[in-house]
Amino acid sequence: MDSNMNGLAKSNGCEISRDGFFESEEEELQGQAEAWKCTFAFAESLAVKCVVLLGIPDMIAREGSRATLSLGEIVAKLPTESPDAACLFRIMRFLVAKGIFRASKSAREGGAFETRYGLTPASKWLVKGRELSMAPMLLMQNDETTLAPWHHFNECVLEGGVAFQKANGAEIWSYASDHPDFNNLFNNAMACNARIVMKGILSKYQGFHSLNSLVDVGGGTGTAVAEIVRAYPFITGINYDLPHVVATASSLSGVQHVGGDMFETVPTGDAIFMKWIMHDWNDEDCIKILKNCRKAIPDTGKVIIVDVVLDADQGDNTDKKRKKAVDPIVGTVFDLVMVAHSSGGKERSEKEWKRILLEGGFSRYNIIEIPALQSVIEAFPR
Repeated sequence: MDSNMNGLAKSNGCEISRDGFFESEEEELQGQAEAWKCTFAFAESLAVKCVVLLGIPDMIAREGSRATLSLGEIVAKLPTESPDAACLFRIMRFLVAKGIFRASKSAREGGAFETRYGLTPASKWLVKGRELSMAPMLLMQNDETTLAPWHHFNECVLEGGVAFQKANGAEIWSYASDHPDFNNLFNNAMACNARIVMKGILSKYQGFHSLNSLVDVGGGTGTAVAEIVRAYPFITGINYDLPHVVATASSLSGVQHVGGDMFETVPTGDAIFMKWIMHDWNDEDCIKILKNCRKAIPDTGKVIIVDVVLDADQGDNTDKKRKKAVDPIVGTVFDLVMVAHSSGGKERSEKEWKRILLEGGFSRYNIIEIPALQSVIEAFPR
């Protein structure tokens, strides 16, 4: 036998390693398949970004939620005279295989068949024209600026530091302040998430009834607090964020926009609302924010935090996980988003939340599940 064939065996004409590194041929092939998936995991999100930028989900949706369009009909709606239809076909074929679109065959005149494309539950969330759309979040997370920090993870492990700063020369908040286009992209993404999560909150959380005033700390352009005030018109809403953020906010009924720094002070109110804020910061910073919130509310007040609560045994198929609307593994993905975009932020388990709440002046809390990735953490002073 050729010396190069030592440790190899033939299986269906393929050479399979027999050096003992893999326990079986099945394990070797399954591992190879998973390694290929990892290698090209980026392909799906960037292909989806392409069709969202082209407006293809919107084209189909305008014809109806169950409508279909042929490739030719889609191409005819694109803004250039001679688009590359073959390129688009290959992208659509891939996204059909991934379940982003559905494909069906339809007979044409003369007996020929054509493929027609329709929306799936996933692509229905990518229609930009709808109030509840994840398209702005997808576009922000797949922007070159927000993708670049992920290429610096190995440096963060070896050297420490902030991935976003390594990639872009500044931390994300300073960068957004100096780059209006990115700031707009970021704010649109946060606003789209606010609308989605607020629907879940307002359908399940009953803790707004007793409030006369509510301060949304880190409220962006005010989307979330506006939804709360719309549902509870007796509440006076204050949208509190950095001055450059509230400067872009539109006038909202029942909402006052206030610029400031939550690390210095927080406006007073019956309760403080913080949606997707605490996960941006390390434990020390979160405790500082919570202490400022404690000063801003009466002894009968509360803090309403909307954030991910990681399960302690992430990955186990427990009853608690099965009750979540969104696969809880997405929480660990967002934890990596915090590595990429924040300076010490992270997603937390209940045990971790309990510790920072206690040190921030809140000794009692409830966790309320809502139909979203996040949960509501309702915390009360000592």
